[in-house]
Amino acid sequence: MKSFNLTRKAAAAVAFCISLILSPFAHSQQEMLDRSFCVFDPVGANGPLFAIAKTFKPVAMKQGINFDLRAYTDEKVAAEDFKAGQCDGVLLTGTRAREFNKFTGSLEAIGAVPGEEEMRLLYNTLSQPKARSFMIDGAYEVAGVLPAGAIYLHTRDRTINSVEKLQGKRIATLDYDAASVRMVRHVGASVVGANSANFAGKFNNGSVDLAYAPAVAYQPMELYKGVNPNGAVVKYALGYMNFQIIIHRDRFPDETSSFIREQAMSKLDEAYEIIATAESEIPADVWLSLPQERLAEYDRMLQSVRLSLTEDGIFDERAIQLMKAIRCRVDGSRSECAS
Repeated sequence: MKSFNLTRKAAAAVAFCISLILSPFAHSQQEMLDRSFCVFDPVGANGPLFAIAKTFKPVAMKQGINFDLRAYTDEKVAAEDFKAGQCDGVLLTGTRAREFNKFTGSLEAIGAVPGEEEMRLLYNTLSQPKARSFMIDGAYEVAGVLPAGAIYLHTRDRTINSVEKLQGKRIATLDYDAASVRMVRHVGASVVGANSANFAGKFNNGSVDLAYAPAVAYQPMELYKGVNPNGAVVKYALGYMNFQIIIHRDRFPDETSSFIREQAMSKLDEAYEIIATAESEIPADVWLSLPQERLAEYDRMLQSVRLSLTEDGIFDERAIQLMKAIRCRVDGSRSECAS
């Protein structure tokens, strides 16, 4: 996949994610642990993500853990191998992680996290010791949640600047994500099945009219090829993307997940700097702001779909309520805060 040419900053983001797995063992006196870690990289073992992961292997050896790093070009296969027990840990997007933990898999819920302030409050809440029970689901534990930034709609035609104009348009949609499919159909657009490895190609070559992604994907996935010359990135957060480190609980010391979460919290500022840089690198004339008077209407639309998905059991109600409380703490004037 030639288009997946990570910039140095994007590669740094991945390096930072992988380092969270290794750093908790720095002062451990345990005997060497042989553990495997699944790394999703659209390019595979020769890709930039896997290359970054390899640089940490010797460091891990010195810290008492021998990681068998395995590259996957398909996130679905990585998730399935982890589920089958072929990997001890895995790094997945929050949406894909939902099958292992419904609570943390709901953190990417549509419109649930409007911005950085809300996400920081959410991460701070989830880092507390009393929140650990939410991170555990049967044999699995989410040992870390890392921000990837707001998810924006990318369009090849900047005249598509309202929900009404989305009707009949083709949108590259993660077809394994019921929430995304429901949202696309709700606005009257057409679902074109895609995954994290091929959505950018579909957008760039004109197979679809729109795609959605965080700013950190704009340069690495060359989304500017689809946006230029007549398109735009709509500056309205449809959700907030994250990566999740998931482990088999019985294959690591009990304190491991707590250490990783502490490390994740200590790295938040660095993560948000990467996100801010990626957003600043999108040219100002590419951004498309929606009319201020329509924002509340769009917020209500996302809320309606979000609650419908929660009622259907796709999102965890506890997570949805927690994020509502955080939104209302940040902005009590929101209409939803009256109820």
